[in-house]
Amino acid sequence: MPKLIIHGGTPLKGRIKLCGAKNASYKLMIASLLCPHQTKLSNLSRIADVQLVKKIIQALGVQVSSANGRTIVIHPQKLTSSTVPQELGLASRASSMFIAPLLARTKKAIVPLPGGDKIGKRPLDRHFAGLKALGAKIEFKNNSLQASCQQLTGATYHFPKNSHTGTETLIIAAVLAKGKTIIKNAAQEPEVDDLISFLNQMGAKIKRKPSRVIEIQGVNRLKSTAYQVMPDRNEAVTFAIAAYITQGDIIIENARPEHLKTFLTKLKQAGAKFEIKNSSIRFYYQKPLKAVNITTQPHPGFMTDWQPLWSVLATQSQGTSKIIEAVFTARFQFAQDLIKMGAKIDFFNPKPENPKEFYNFNLEDDHSKNKHAMKITGPTPLQGIAVKVTDIRAGATLALAGLTAQGKTTLANIEHIDRGYEDFAGRLLQLGARIKKID
Repeated sequence: MPKLIIHGGTPLKGRIKLCGAKNASYKLMIASLLCPHQTKLSNLSRIADVQLVKKIIQALGVQVSSANGRTIVIHPQKLTSSTVPQELGLASRASSMFIAPLLARTKKAIVPLPGGDKIGKRPLDRHFAGLKALGAKIEFKNNSLQASCQQLTGATYHFPKNSHTGTETLIIAAVLAKGKTIIKNAAQEPEVDDLISFLNQMGAKIKRKPSRVIEIQGVNRLKSTAYQVMPDRNEAVTFAIAAYITQGDIIIENARPEHLKTFLTKLKQAGAKFEIKNSSIRFYYQKPLKAVNITTQPHPGFMTDWQPLWSVLATQSQGTSKIIEAVFTARFQFAQDLIKMGAKIDFFNPKPENPKEFYNFNLEDDHSKNKHAMKITGPTPLQGIAVKVTDIRAGATLALAGLTAQGKTTLANIEHIDRGYEDFAGRLLQLGARIKKID
């Protein structure tokens, strides 16, 4: 299996261009199945998750061709199957999202329970309750989810807790449903808006309303379109933090400040220097950063995917940072490896007045052994070690730690990183990192 070998201590400098957003790319691919005519998607990131969804789409009988390295053309005219193959579905977080377009096109769907990152419970009950409100019948048989309907019909559904993927699933289901659908407590992430823009360009009628409400008027058909995927804001945060922890200077092209507001606000509080110019942001080290407190929340709050990355920055900041994870039940697996590298981390559980409202996960899905907060004291020199990656952001986090650590860091199981970052080692090498990918 391939590994990453990293020798830390080199300031990263240069320019890097963001790839298409992972959390938008494959979802637009799935949504394209709603239309029987071809869809062209450009600025797709060349990552494993996109390739996996491509394989699932092809297994459904749909033709997918490449226009160039970052553009694909999807031809859904010959959607012949309603079944997501077991081996592909188990490997993908996206498998449950196929239910919506398959119901719309074929009136049935058979998908395995999704796999992917092991970062705590991701309650699919929110997705299924929304689909049932639109008239879908869903049951679990033979290790698969089996869904059916004669006609999806518009309805009003209120998410009990905010759900990014749940909102997207319901949007896709409602586009061709009969009548109007109103989604309350809908997710506000930029990737959701990218999906809305894509579907509206195809002829859907989707509007955002105040107070986290999305209104969808069902249409009879969608039309062929060409669409460019938004840039990846998680990549932007990753490379920005790489600049600060290595005392470097990185210009990130194609970054959208409106997608990074909370992150940029926290950087200001920490005393970090950055400059926004046209379609790029320069992140550069000038002096040691101050510790700040972080609590993850659904957008427009501090993104849960940024929390592990910020934890490395906290090890190099002056003072004690408090980091609270309120979105997932178990997203601190990487922290034990940071401790082995020399980080000073103490775990604790916050005591909110109303835990049910404070946490975005279902309290019944939590485990008594889980800790939901960390105190990280810095600055602390880190030492390179050999570690195994457990998920996408943990992999990027430990790679960042390796960039600032003394000695050699070896990362195994880097297929997790490949799921979410295109040519991660090569692009860091381009910025001057001493990093090598070996088989």
